[in-house]
Amino acid sequence: MRHLRDAELEDKRVLMRVDFNVPLDEEGNIIDDNKIKAALPTIEYILKRNARLILMSHLGRPKERDEKHSLKVVAARLKSLIQANVSMSSETVGPQAEAAVAALKPGEVLLLENVRFCAGEEKNSPELSKQMAQLGDIFVNDAFGSAHRAHSSTTGVGEFLPCYAGLLMEKEVTMLRKVLEYPEAPRMAILGGAKVADKIGLIENLLDKTAIVLIGGGMANTFLKAQGKNIGKSMFEEKFVDEAKRLILMAAEKNVELILPVDVVTAAELSQEAKPVITDTDNVADDLMILDIGPKTIELFKSAIKRAKTIIWNGPLGVYEFEQFANGTHEISRALAEAQAITVIGGGDSSAAVINLGLEDKITHISTGGGATLEFLEGITLPGVAVCEE
Repeated sequence: MRHLRDAELEDKRVLMRVDFNVPLDEEGNIIDDNKIKAALPTIEYILKRNARLILMSHLGRPKERDEKHSLKVVAARLKSLIQANVSMSSETVGPQAEAAVAALKPGEVLLLENVRFCAGEEKNSPELSKQMAQLGDIFVNDAFGSAHRAHSSTTGVGEFLPCYAGLLMEKEVTMLRKVLEYPEAPRMAILGGAKVADKIGLIENLLDKTAIVLIGGGMANTFLKAQGKNIGKSMFEEKFVDEAKRLILMAAEKNVELILPVDVVTAAELSQEAKPVITDTDNVADDLMILDIGPKTIELFKSAIKRAKTIIWNGPLGVYEFEQFANGTHEISRALAEAQAITVIGGGDSSAAVINLGLEDKITHISTGGGATLEFLEGITLPGVAVCEE
C-alpha cells in the first residue's frame, strides 16, 4: 500500500476522497458526525504540510442534483471541527470547481459538492474521473466506507493521478488484515443483523479462520429453522434455510464451535408497547416473534467471549432500537469492552450500539465501513483499496 507519509505534499493540490455520508434528520441536520471526525487525522496531516486540500464525498443516494443531499451542512460541520479555512464548491467538476481550486491557498480546504450529483460517478466514467483528476496533483483515498465501490471518485481518479492511502484507510486495512491473517488464537466471530443472505460468503470465509462463531439477531432465526425448531411468526429467510443447514454442517466438519441462541426474547408484535416474553428456543409459541437473545444465551456468549483472544463483531443481536429488545446487544457490547482480546467491530448498527454506551475507547478498532468491512472480511478485493496498492 502506498502510504501518505511517502508523498511530497508541500504546496501540492491534494484531491482526497473522504466518506462524509453522515446520517441526517428530517430537517437535514447531522445526527452523527463520527465519519467526519474519523477523517480529521488525515486532513490535519495534509494541512500541516502546507498543501491545498480538495475533498470529495457522496451523501445519500441521489440520482440527480437534489439540495437535500447537498454537502453544505457537512462543510459547516467540518469548519467547526478544524482551524483551517474551509470553503465549498457548488459544483463537483466544471468551471466553478476549477476556479475554487485555483483560488485555494496552501493550508486551506475546499469541499466539492456531492459526487453523486454527477451522472457518471457510479458508472466510473473515465471522462468524469479525468475531470476530477484535473483538480489535483495527487489523489488520496481515505474513504474506507466506500472502498467496495468502483466509482469515479473512489477508483477512477487513480487512473490519472498518483494514488496514496489516507491514514484512516491505512488503519482500517492494517487492522482488518491483522485479525484475518495474523490473529491471536482462539479467534471468534459474532454475527448478527437481519439477513443470512448478506453474510453467507463472510461465514464461509470465517469458518476457515475462526475457532468460535456466535450467531444472533434476525439471521439466527433462519439457523434455528434449519435446526428444525419452531420460530413462531418470526422473520426468517426461507430461501436460505438449506444454506444455513449447509453452514452448520460445514462448521462441524471444520471443528468450529458454532453457538446459536438457546433462549430468546419474544413478543406478539414489534412496537414500543410490546410485552417481552423470555422462552427457550424449543418452546417458541406460534403467535410470538423472536426479537432478541435471551439471558441464558447472553451468558453462553459471554463465556465464549472470555475464551477468545481475537474477536470480530458485525450486526446487532436483537431489535436494539426498542429498549425491551436491546439487552442482548448491550450486554455483548459490555462483554467486548471488558474482554482481554483484540476486538474489532464493523457495521453501523454494532458500532452505534457501542458508541451510544460510551464504550468505544475500550474497543481495539471500530471500523467506519459497513459493506466494505463485510466484503474485506469475506476475502474480496476492494477496488478503493486496490487503487492505493497498484
